[in-house]
Amino acid sequence: MAVNKMDKMTIIAAAEKEEDILQAIQGMQAIEVKDFSLSNVDSSYIENHFAATLLVGDELKKKHYQSMLTEIQDGLTFIERFSEKSSKKKPIKRQIRTLYSLEKTFDEQKISEYLKEIMSLKSKLRIIETTRKELLLKEKWLARWQYLDIIPKKHDLEYTDILLGSISSVNQTDFLSEIDKALSIYVEEIYQSQNHLYYSLIYLKSQSKELDRIMAKYSFNLFDYPYDNLPKEAYQKNKEERLSLIEEEKQVKKKLASYRDCLEELYLAEEMTYAYLHREEAKKHLLNTSYFFILQGWIPIDEKEELSSILLDVLPQDEVYISFDEPTDDEIQADIPVKLKNNSLVAPFEMLTEMYSLPNYDEIDPTPIMTPFYMVFFGMMVADIGYGLLMLLGAFFSLKFIVLPRGMKRFADFFLVVSFPTIVWGFIYGSFFGAALPKVLFGLTLPFPILSTSEDVNTILILSVLFGFIQLLTGLMVNGIVLTKQKRYLDSIGESFAWQGLLVGILIVVLGMLIFVSNELVILGLVVASISALSIITVPIIQSKSKVKGLAKGLYGLYGLTGYIGDLVSYTRLMALGISGGSIAAAFNMLVEFMPPMARFTVGIILIIALHALNLFLSLLSAYVHGARLQYVEFFGKFYTGGGRAFKPLKTEEKYMNIEKNSKAKE
Repeated sequence: MAVNKMDKMTIIAAAEKEEDILQAIQGMQAIEVKDFSLSNVDSSYIENHFAATLLVGDELKKKHYQSMLTEIQDGLTFIERFSEKSSKKKPIKRQIRTLYSLEKTFDEQKISEYLKEIMSLKSKLRIIETTRKELLLKEKWLARWQYLDIIPKKHDLEYTDILLGSISSVNQTDFLSEIDKALSIYVEEIYQSQNHLYYSLIYLKSQSKELDRIMAKYSFNLFDYPYDNLPKEAYQKNKEERLSLIEEEKQVKKKLASYRDCLEELYLAEEMTYAYLHREEAKKHLLNTSYFFILQGWIPIDEKEELSSILLDVLPQDEVYISFDEPTDDEIQADIPVKLKNNSLVAPFEMLTEMYSLPNYDEIDPTPIMTPFYMVFFGMMVADIGYGLLMLLGAFFSLKFIVLPRGMKRFADFFLVVSFPTIVWGFIYGSFFGAALPKVLFGLTLPFPILSTSEDVNTILILSVLFGFIQLLTGLMVNGIVLTKQKRYLDSIGESFAWQGLLVGILIVVLGMLIFVSNELVILGLVVASISALSIITVPIIQSKSKVKGLAKGLYGLYGLTGYIGDLVSYTRLMALGISGGSIAAAFNMLVEFMPPMARFTVGIILIIALHALNLFLSLLSAYVHGARLQYVEFFGKFYTGGGRAFKPLKTEEKYMNIEKNSKAKE
């Protein structure tokens, strides 16, 4: 239960076996490929003897897969968005596969044919959509002129001409008045909108200059009628074309709907394309020649045997060289990744450590130490039997009957574990969905609540601070042990054991004065606290060349006692959140109880479910956030540094499925 130990792995094999070996490694999902150019291996021999055969990474295959991935994603989006949902086939159900089985079922040629047809349908739909918009605009335009009973293009007389146009309704009266006074023009109103009027004008060609002046004066907008038939006929023809396009669009979408049956194949193709891309990305970190390649990577030591077994399934033993080396000090400081390894009870809490920061490779993993405290704190802040049972059942059935993405599975495991302390604290507080547990059940007297949230507030407050006190002492103890292992004995006294003694001494004084009323205990506590305080002051004096500076440093360090008081006060949130959540739940119950019987068993049922769902969400959110905050600020600060780099093995995307760790031989 700690940081997983790593070895540096080196593989040398023939160039033509590179793809098979990378596939096997990717299927294991347990090896991080290391950039060979950053390796501490002396590659001068290779550069001297194989310089002419060294290969630069091939970007063509990577670009091919990137292009295919884009096409698949565009195709999936297009099918899901535009095809008629006549197919009752449900979206792909998340499943568990091995990489080998996934790759075996992947038919790139078939997928390419699907994509070609889908892109063709997409192009047709785009053209139809553009044409429809154009026809709709024409239809609106023709609708204004459909009562025009002549064709301007065919009106070709010697002395007269016709023009069409519109004018603002503001200028209508003055325009018509001046036309009537100055010229002999036939004016016919064709259409009237809210702000404009549309006219046809027949005039003498000899009066065209005067007409141009009047039109310019009143901003008369000319229209060019482009059709060879009457507007009414053109309007009807345009409408028929638009309706035929709508029918054509339906046929295209109907054809597109048939590809909904291929969605699963496309989803799996996207998953496999991601796998190929990750594999191509890994190739950039290898040393490649036309004859052989060298792969280096980090592997957990408990995976070495499995890797050797898998490689023997891929190619004979005499065709591959594999070695394992312990990391050097420089690699531990600068390069080695960190992977946590804990049992099934502790593993769900690793995500809390990861959110803060992974430990360094040679640092202690705080997760196992943090877990019992977090469980107690979480249960104390939610503290309801009903809420705990909902968490337990929800997490259990999700894990049992649904294939969850790995991230969601961690959350489900997390809530499954913390549901138990929530139920336990629910019994301690005697709360079931905010209602008090009965005092007597089937003639038996029940001891619940052990602590009443209304009568034992001070006791719960003291208990919260006591839990915090224990956690702080634990953090200091861990720090002391770590410093002792590093042979920093004075630091372990000044930064850990002396502080433990000071806090314990103060606790003994408080107990002697308030609980046991014992002068002997008070004196004992003062002695322990005084010796510890002197140790905190003395250690910097011993370590410093300047004793005055050491004394100042020691006194300033002792001032840090105020920080511990603040830390202990911070733990009172355990009491506050636990009591507030239960009180809110009880208030919701009371609210429904005050409703009339008819409303209580109709609207009241829906209301109480909604209110408790809200309170459950807020309680879980508060417990999750504040529980993590206590670990990060009060606990981790006593001994934990962090800063490790996450282990990133060569694996698949796992967007639509969980890839099971397996080998080709096991299929």
